[in-house]
Amino acid sequence: MPLRVPAAPAPALRSVLTALSSPTAVREARTPALLGAQGPATPELPLPVHVLDRVTAQGVAATRLTGWRFHIRCGDRAVAAAETMLTPDGWAFSHFFEGPYVASTERALRQAESMAQPYQPRLLSVPELYMLTLWLHGDGTADASAGHPAATDLLVPLAPAPPGIAAHRPHRVAELLPVLTHRVTPTRLLGSPA
Repeated sequence: MPLRVPAAPAPALRSVLTALSSPTAVREARTPALLGAQGPATPELPLPVHVLDRVTAQGVAATRLTGWRFHIRCGDRAVAAAETMLTPDGWAFSHFFEGPYVASTERALRQAESMAQPYQPRLLSVPELYMLTLWLHGDGTADASAGHPAATDLLVPLAPAPPGIAAHRPHRVAELLPVLTHRVTPTRLLGSPA
């Protein structure tokens, strides 16, 4: 079933296109794959990036949109990614980067395309665990910049995943969220006041 990739805000896409056309922005990015890319670089696969701020007592994940990520394709492969951020003046280019999350995101998206149910792909970051997941939202027509993970949505941890969490294994939010919550909750030290 095809994924329902959301449309990125036009100013976010324009900011990435402007950065790609700027030799200074590309050179200062210091991403060897982008610097050495042959042929035109094209932004594609816009994914909203949400951050997991906390989990409420009712088990609902409180998230916020922090940006949009675009894969930068040269030829037949993604060589880097570009991220945008929301500023008081609107969407602006943030930075280029490369590394394992680019290939891992593409792999997770290919896995998701083979699923029976259509999903809206998003990224969900869990900063306290240095973890990034592909968030497969069950409502493909939802506003990609809003909302919280539903219990039946899927989270696919991207590689490298934290120890004890298998990368590229889809988990229902209702199953993975309690594990993540337990890991980010500071434990009380022995002998410290309650």
